[in-house]
Amino acid sequence: MEQEAVNKTIEIIPLNECFRPKVNRLVASEWAGPIVVTKGKAKDSSKAEGFVACAQGRLKGYILYLIEDGRCEILVLHSLEENRGIGTMLIRTVEAKARKEGCRDMWLVTTNDNCRAFRFYQRFGFELAEVNINAMDEVRRIKPSVPLAGIDGIPLKHEMVFEYMLDGRE
Repeated sequence: MEQEAVNKTIEIIPLNECFRPKVNRLVASEWAGPIVVTKGKAKDSSKAEGFVACAQGRLKGYILYLIEDGRCEILVLHSLEENRGIGTMLIRTVEAKARKEGCRDMWLVTTNDNCRAFRFYQRFGFELAEVNINAMDEVRRIKPSVPLAGIDGIPLKHEMVFEYMLDGRE
């Protein structure tokens, strides 16, 4: 019930110039952005398309994505109030956009320390598609600011690639 009440107060809108500076600051503080490195490629999240979740003009979460070659990559998903349905609402919005653009799937990369993300994305319907062993060594060559340890002090070593197929889904 509580999540349902939150969903009624949250509005999802395209990322605009009003919210872009705050999103860029959050990406810088949370992910040492704006550069995000996935599968050995650097991407500038400050130029990525996105959506924000807001309530009464206040930012509650955001998602940044890139559509390329018929695929939609989620670069960053950040809910400022966890376990309230905000992340799910943001992903559903990107899913609708990806379908409209004719994408065959959505995909994302997270790191081996992020067990909460594993559970969240699998509940949504994403499946583990790749494990890139020791990929964080290459990430650090591109982006030296990436720390050696992550959540709970777990060594950051591997990329975990999750996919969500759009073909044939309603």
